[in-house]
Amino acid sequence: MSILSITFHTIENKIEEWDIYVESDLHDMVENLLDVEQYILSEVQSDMVSEGKNTNLFLVFDNDEMRDQFMESEMLNLEERINMRFGEQVMIFPTFLNPKKKRF
Repeated sequence: MSILSITFHTIENKIEEWDIYVESDLHDMVENLLDVEQYILSEVQSDMVSEGKNTNLFLVFDNDEMRDQFMESEMLNLEERINMRFGEQVMIFPTFLNPKKKRF
């Protein structure tokens, strides 16, 4: 099992447009990812975020190689699409999660 967590930070005045994008375009893209075993698309609720909004995409792959392949191709496509639509108004933070122990 290999995990990738992608956090999208949206500035305050783009939240409504981002929410629509998440529900349609982003969700459709994630549903069509062949190498993703499981995923969770979530709104992030945190006292630490007072400006804007965070959304998280948690992707589970069979192994590190599939996750690396995703980063080299699909992640680039995802970043490009979001950048074309939102520019710097949506920041993307991918994070590799390497489980030490798990019960999933």
